[in-house]
Amino acid sequence: MTIRKTLSTAIRALQRNITRSALTVLGIVIGIAAVIAMMEIGKGSSGSIAKTIASMGANNLLIFPGTAASGGVSFGGGSSLTLTAEDCEAINRECSAIAAAAPIVRARPQLIYQDKNWVPTFVYGSTPAYLNVRDWTQMAEGDIFTDADVRNASRVCVVGQTLVRELFGGKNPVGKELRVKNVAFTVVGVLAPKGANAFGMDQDDILLAPWTTIKYRVSGNSGTTTTSSSSTSTTTGNSADSTYPGASSVFPAPSSTQAADAPMPVRFANVDQIIMSARSGSQIQPAMREVTALLRERHRLQQGEADDFSIRDMTESANALASTTNMMTNLLLAVALISLVVGGVGIMNIMLVSVTERTREIGLRMAVGARSRDILRQFLTEATLLCLVGGLLGLALGRGAALMVQRFLRWPVESSIEAIVASIVVSAVVGIVFGFYPAWKASRLDPIEALRYE
Repeated sequence: MTIRKTLSTAIRALQRNITRSALTVLGIVIGIAAVIAMMEIGKGSSGSIAKTIASMGANNLLIFPGTAASGGVSFGGGSSLTLTAEDCEAINRECSAIAAAAPIVRARPQLIYQDKNWVPTFVYGSTPAYLNVRDWTQMAEGDIFTDADVRNASRVCVVGQTLVRELFGGKNPVGKELRVKNVAFTVVGVLAPKGANAFGMDQDDILLAPWTTIKYRVSGNSGTTTTSSSSTSTTTGNSADSTYPGASSVFPAPSSTQAADAPMPVRFANVDQIIMSARSGSQIQPAMREVTALLRERHRLQQGEADDFSIRDMTESANALASTTNMMTNLLLAVALISLVVGGVGIMNIMLVSVTERTREIGLRMAVGARSRDILRQFLTEATLLCLVGGLLGLALGRGAALMVQRFLRWPVESSIEAIVASIVVSAVVGIVFGFYPAWKASRLDPIEALRYE
């Protein structure tokens, strides 16, 4: 019997009891629909997380100060003031695995513009390299401040999209002045939209200024008595006006002879964090080793002495979040696959009933020359055809369910070609596996006994 003849015979057999055939494939329809919906929702979630991770910057590492302790009492992470801007410069200069590094000084003051005020999530003092580390080099308006602004503690800043909306009513703020802890800052640029990070925090709710400006004009301390320049500062702003009167220096630069004869004391200026990015994902571990060795040397730590800083790989937490999402998707996928197995068992039961009902038909076909393999092929084709039809219906139902989730629940959904191909293949496999026993049983019938069957 040819494949075409077998297929037409199977279709006619299934059409004889169309209601039972439809109810038989219901389990396969539900199983395939669940698989397709779970795969598309899971892929959409993974894509959304990947975009969020990318928005945080690629291969980011954070250096935190160490922990201070006295009399057996620990004051917690970051309580020891050990990181300086010079450490950051040394990392940029000497660590080959680091693409860029920038110091961070944090603050959380109130911003005022005319009759509006706002306390942003992030008020960071840093250098222009901060945007390179965060992969945030695009500006919506204006430009980033310069290294000269950092050296001179200029009162300039760039703002995020949330500040533009909350303080300036959505109008271009470049050239306008806002007040940060009673210090006037000129807005020189507006950052491009960034969106929420992997932890749901609005990255556009940010004011970025030179770290020296935040350190000396806003926080108003030298960092020798506080853990964070933002949280424990008690002095008022503008304390650096005498130190940084403007872009030009009041005093002429000393000659090398004068510097040697009258060395100036080094002013310790700690920073709250140092953020940096490795050149690639494979360079993260070498970068951590290089930075650790460099900082231990700069901080003059003896062998066996504990680090007075800690390095955190930001990609680990983001990857952990993505791993959790994948695990939940796989769990739901496993549940959906169980429904496919249940559907396959239903197919097998109905096919066994069909073999029993058509015993005389099988005997008659064998009596006129049909071979056992022809009977096996016919019933196997019927079972596979049922599963394939159920798979196609389930595919359409799953796509519809995913689109409804996207429309009404606003969840990210992404179609998956792999899932579509896999659903068709799985449907065929279920039909073959669960239809084989009824087909084998039908092919093993004795023609004479089958013709006598009542």
